[in-house]
Amino acid sequence: MLDAQRSDFLAAGAPSAAVRRDRIDRLILLLTENADRFSAALQADFGNRPHVVNLLSEAVGILPDIKATRRHLEAWMRPQRIRSGLLMGMPTVVEKKPLGVVGVIGPWNFPVSLVVQPAASAFAAGNRVMIKFSEVTPRTAELFAATAAEYFAPTELTVITGGADTGAAFSALPFDHLFFTGSPGVGAKVAAAAAQNLVPVTLELGGKNPAVIAADADIPAMAQRVMAARVANGGQICLCPDYVFVPRAEVNSFVTAALAHGRLAASQDGEAGLVSIVDAKNFDRVTSLIEDARAHGATIHDSGTPFDRARRRIPPTVVLGVTDDMRISNEEVFGPVLSVLPYDNIDDVCDYIAARPSPLAAYWYGRTDSDFEKFCGRTQSGGVAVNDFALHCAVMEAPFGGVGHSGWGAYHGKTGFDTFTHHRTVTRSKLPLSFAKLITPPYAPALAWGLRAYVNWERRAAARRLSR
Repeated sequence: MLDAQRSDFLAAGAPSAAVRRDRIDRLILLLTENADRFSAALQADFGNRPHVVNLLSEAVGILPDIKATRRHLEAWMRPQRIRSGLLMGMPTVVEKKPLGVVGVIGPWNFPVSLVVQPAASAFAAGNRVMIKFSEVTPRTAELFAATAAEYFAPTELTVITGGADTGAAFSALPFDHLFFTGSPGVGAKVAAAAAQNLVPVTLELGGKNPAVIAADADIPAMAQRVMAARVANGGQICLCPDYVFVPRAEVNSFVTAALAHGRLAASQDGEAGLVSIVDAKNFDRVTSLIEDARAHGATIHDSGTPFDRARRRIPPTVVLGVTDDMRISNEEVFGPVLSVLPYDNIDDVCDYIAARPSPLAAYWYGRTDSDFEKFCGRTQSGGVAVNDFALHCAVMEAPFGGVGHSGWGAYHGKTGFDTFTHHRTVTRSKLPLSFAKLITPPYAPALAWGLRAYVNWERRAAARRLSR
């Protein structure tokens, strides 16, 4: 499949803007004409995933970015002329070249949208696309693969299904770029496999995202917002807050309000209810984190509804007394469980976060005062949102991605186009002399003199700046 896509790409050359728009339009039709079918498949895969969640997360949430990409792609495609090159007698243009064949490995938590969105960016950049769909949502995977074949020739878009062995083989293919969304552990394996072929990789990962309640915040209101963010999609979002710092004197107030919102959310059922944990393996993993914390002395507060393994329902839960020897303090939860940590000053908060792997998101609830500026300045994260959940991801014109342990690279908007584009510099010479001849024997005596003079001039300039 890879060979067929690459051969067709090389034979056809870089596609026109019209061809790219046509492919994006077919991608939009694939998504919108089958939105209800995808929703039904997701409901079956998860056990309970309300239709409104499926429509919002898998279609409506990404369509504005895809449409904006379609609208702007012709402008983004235009070569960039470098003015300084012309002044130096070396007219220079940066061409926007497609890479070739892009591989996309999708996650199970948003299996449709998180393959469609990078595929749209790759199409806008002029590439062909191969998608490896997550095996954790098998009904959705089979439906998407069969449906995609109705809209695209296999030399444009190919969808592969299968388990871990298939994923490993897919990661080892010599793509021109590989885009992965998932956990840091699997991301490390994908990057290692891609490195064998020197394939550039974009990794959209996760991490333990912190939230901070400022001392001046409306505690009950912000507690409800944090808990709502924690239970979104059953807590199965790489952007969910994993733990929250609360002023020590306000911990009880925060927990009371958070659990009240958790009970409200948990009391709903069916189409209005919480999203189920995706499978038994993940249900057992999340509950084992809770039990490990309890065994090590943590206090557990749930929302009053029972843990239900048959339906894979975990009530919104708050954990107090978390210490570093507990698994929950080090592992990404990916479930509706929130750790609450008291704090006395913002420096302690910054020290705690900075000493740990960089998360995908960090949250601040309260005024953006000097404490907020210190928080931003002393901590590292893929993005920061203030007073609400995932805002930095919702602004599609801005880059979205992680840093360090939470990912490499970014996409959305023009950043997505640039991710899947080779910026090739083309320079012509209008100089009366040859640069190649200048730097090969025999060397002109004036060259050494000129080079030494330039180095001395820069040395004196730097010394003057430092002496001021």
